[in-house]
Amino acid sequence: MEGQMTDPEAGTREDAVEPISAVASVVAAAGVRGRALRAVIALLTERSRRLDDLVRECAVPRRSVEALLRAAGSDLGGTASEGVMLNDAVVPSYRERFGYDQLRRTAPADPFHAPLAAQRALTERLAGLIAAAPAANEALDHVSATAETATRRAMWLDATYDLAGAHLVCVGDHDLTSLAVSAISPECRVSVVDIDERLLDYIAAQAAEAGAAVECWYADLRFGLPPVLAGSADLVFTDPPYTPEGVSLFLGRGAQALRDRSNGRLVMAYGFSPLSPALGVKVQRAVHDLDLAVEAILPGFNRYDGAQAVGSASDLYVCQPTSRTWQVLDKRLARAVVNIYTHGGQSLEGQTADLPESVIEAVLAAVGDGTEPTLFVGDGWPQAAQRGQRLTLPDLLSGAPPAPAPRNQRTAAVVNLADDPGPWLLRTLLAVNADRMAILLPNQHADLGSASGQSTLRALVESKYTLRLRRSTPTPRHAIVEATATTGDGAVRWLLTHAHGKVGNVLREGLVRDSARDGQPPMTKNEARAKARQLVAHQAWLDARLLDLPRGAVQSLLLALTTETKP
Repeated sequence: MEGQMTDPEAGTREDAVEPISAVASVVAAAGVRGRALRAVIALLTERSRRLDDLVRECAVPRRSVEALLRAAGSDLGGTASEGVMLNDAVVPSYRERFGYDQLRRTAPADPFHAPLAAQRALTERLAGLIAAAPAANEALDHVSATAETATRRAMWLDATYDLAGAHLVCVGDHDLTSLAVSAISPECRVSVVDIDERLLDYIAAQAAEAGAAVECWYADLRFGLPPVLAGSADLVFTDPPYTPEGVSLFLGRGAQALRDRSNGRLVMAYGFSPLSPALGVKVQRAVHDLDLAVEAILPGFNRYDGAQAVGSASDLYVCQPTSRTWQVLDKRLARAVVNIYTHGGQSLEGQTADLPESVIEAVLAAVGDGTEPTLFVGDGWPQAAQRGQRLTLPDLLSGAPPAPAPRNQRTAAVVNLADDPGPWLLRTLLAVNADRMAILLPNQHADLGSASGQSTLRALVESKYTLRLRRSTPTPRHAIVEATATTGDGAVRWLLTHAHGKVGNVLREGLVRDSARDGQPPMTKNEARAKARQLVAHQAWLDARLLDLPRGAVQSLLLALTTETKP
């Protein structure tokens, strides 16, 4: 068969063994799990199907399906990529030997079969939205659930919980579950928190077009949950990276989002291959390590376009917090690590390289004018150089702002973002107020790789910093961004230099200050507060930090404020 792989389950057989007997040996070797393999055989007797479809429809690991196809050998026609089917002449024999009638007679009824048919228009719309969404980022373990799965999730949540007036937080939402829920249950408030700003901007645009109540928030969950979401949710849904570290982090942040500690629930999509049960044990141990009670597991609930190692399927876990969850939560989250994914530089196997001395010297020199840094952010800086303030990335991006420098003292910062997956650079430029700053980045950073990316970055922070972008410096793997503070005192600059404050409060103060220029009577606080409400596209932004708004929301807000305050 095309694209076949060697598999230990396939076993060995003599050339004289009939294909149907070889298939029977593979099924027998699976023991009680043989029913799932018989379901694959049943599909092969009905019509031609691609290998991907066989894996997904039966929720059987690709390796196991390939073992069956190899065993069937000459009894099959077609190719794995275009579609395979058992030859007509052997179909009756296979149906009789592998209990086709019994399979069909005893298959449990799908309670969502009829309701899904009634929601066909929604499923088709979601299929179009998934196809048009930003491309999956393998480094973030993105694998898209099918449109039918997104619809099924929304229907199940609506059939299980009272969603009217409730707040659902989606911790990560590459599958667009948020849009499905808002369509099925329009009276449910839905929030999405994700690291992928392309996805957040896409969801926000689609929700606005549909008139849906979906709020989008940026966060790198390894650093923290946006304060605006903490203690606000009745339900949490997540489809996390399938590592123990990823599951623990996403569930832990989801627990932090819960308002109702007694009745709130965490709903998680997670699957592991029956060929690798040890991984499943590790992940389930991570769930129990948060002292969450697993209230229910719905097997094979989710289907994916990909993830064939786990049968393109996952189960639905319903987790209930216990009183001890809140006692251990902060301690467990304090152990969060950067490497939580299964692919890319921040996978479990990824290693954070120490900064070579030549790179450190180049970044320190980039501060300029012989200025000694007063703030060191991130790892890798030598102890001897740290006579200034020291901050970790979580401290900077999720905690309080850096301590202000003494009056009239020039400030300089150096920041190690060598492992930046993309969004940290803008957040750092927002979070740090310094006269000079030098930021170390990967040379292939998204904001530096094209003229349009560079132009967009400059435009976002031009009222705060002038940027010099030095690619392939000091090595081909690195880049340095030099930021020099601009002068001025307008409302836009005020907002950009107070990124840790609540947007509503910062806007109000900035508008009052700006209105007092040129001898004009200043706005009252009430007038400025009303104007701030007019400037934001979503009222929820007023209670959030600028750091927590997706990039598209930051652009929208800056444009509105610039237009409002132009002389």
